[in-house]
Parts: sequence; C-alpha cells; structure tokens
Amino acid sequence: MHQAIRPKKFLGQHFLRDDNIARKIAESLSGFGDYKKILEIGPGTGVLTKFLLDQGDYEWHGVELDRDSIVYLREQYPAIAERLVEADFLRMSLSDIARGEPLGIIGNFPYNISSQIVFKVLEYRDQVPELVGMFQKEMAQRIAAPSGNKIYGIMSVLAQAFYHVEYLFQVDEQVFFPPPKVKSAVIRMKRKDAPLPCEPRKLFMVVKAAFNQRRKTLHNSLKGLQINWEALPEDFPKRRPEQIKLEEFYLLAQQAGLGEQ
Repeated sequence: MHQAIRPKKFLGQHFLRDDNIARKIAESLSGFGDYKKILEIGPGTGVLTKFLLDQGDYEWHGVELDRDSIVYLREQYPAIAERLVEADFLRMSLSDIARGEPLGIIGNFPYNISSQIVFKVLEYRDQVPELVGMFQKEMAQRIAAPSGNKIYGIMSVLAQAFYHVEYLFQVDEQVFFPPPKVKSAVIRMKRKDAPLPCEPRKLFMVVKAAFNQRRKTLHNSLKGLQINWEALPEDFPKRRPEQIKLEEFYLLAQQAGLGEQ
C-alpha cells in the first residue's frame, strides 16, 4: 500500500491489502448481462483495480471521492487516468458512464454508504445487470436474508425483487488497514429477467410502510395505502412484515390503492 495515502475515517475508508481476496472479488464478476463496462466504486489504493485491469474483459471506469487516491491511481495507472472520475457516487448519474450500454458495478464499498449504494443501483437497475460488492458482514446478510429472519427488511425485499442475491464469502478484519471492528462479506447481485408482477412504485411504498413499523401488523402499518384486503388471503392483515415472502409483497402491492405518495 502506498504510504502517502492514509485512510480517512470520515470517508469510511478501510483499505484492502490482501491480493488473494482482491483477486477473488474481481473473479466474482460473472459478466451476466453481457456488459463490457464496469464501474469500480472507491478504488482507493488500487488493490482491486489491478486485478480488474488484468482481466482485460472489461472497460474499467472508477469513481473516487478521495483526492489523494485519485492522484496516486493516476500516477500508478496512467492508461486509466481519463476513466477515473473524482466524484461522489451517490450524486453522479450512471448514465454518463453507461451511455446506453449495460454497466457492471464492483467495489470494496465504504460501510457508511453501502446501503445507499444498493438503493442507487436499484434506481438504475435498467442499466446495471450485475453488482459484486464487499459489505459489512451484517449488511451482506441483510441483503440476502430470507423471510422469517429477524434481519429481513426493506433492503432484503427490494434487492431481491429486482436481483438474484448470492452471499459469496466472508472476509476477516485483518486483511484491511485499518482493520474494521466487524467482519466483511462479498455478495453478488444478478438482475432478474422477469418483469416485476406489480408496479415498482407501489412495491417500494408497501415495503417501506410495512417495515417502518415492523412490530405492527400489516393491517395497521399499511392503513394509509388503501389495501384491498378482501382480494388477499384472510390471514394477511394480522401478519407482520418479516413473515411476508417476496411473492406476497407483490400481492400486497397489486392491491394497493392509487395516488398515495
């Protein structure tokens, strides 16, 4: 690792320093969706970047907020200097990089914005057929959690509505500098081909309303959404959100009224 680059706490930086793990992450890209462009979020010191460039299968692009990392990466990899953008991923338009083509997303994601990264990918799901990312282990488990699990929530349902989520492998603290206080894990998300059987806007509304009051029954938490309960199984109003499978959330969204925000 380059000594001049110090990890910045306010950016949530924990620099990966294990080549074997970096190679494993890079090799987790399956190319699903026939994308030729990839966007690495937060390349930092380039540990993952070098393996992505070695593959040669993709046109690499990177987005980095840390000025020190930008300078270092452009010195180390002059060929990619023009494809490394100094910007906040959460505020940028992916269309500027994708330019109408499918785009794979990869990275050792800063823990403090990892959930927002997933929501941004969901927003651009038409352009992003695959994501491979390192998350805090608990977050990775939450994204992949099935119904009936206490960590199953908004993130689980919405990610799984649009993507097949695979929990790939765990990563220990010692492979980072500085070591985080928690373990990490890598997941892969491959976009589902089948269209959603309900309006996406309604699904987002129903899922968020249900889990924002997760201790309440659906009848109470979804009061404002004009649900046509008579068209649903009899036990639905008395159930709690963590008991509702993905397909059942589709049913709820289909029976939600129009015009709510």
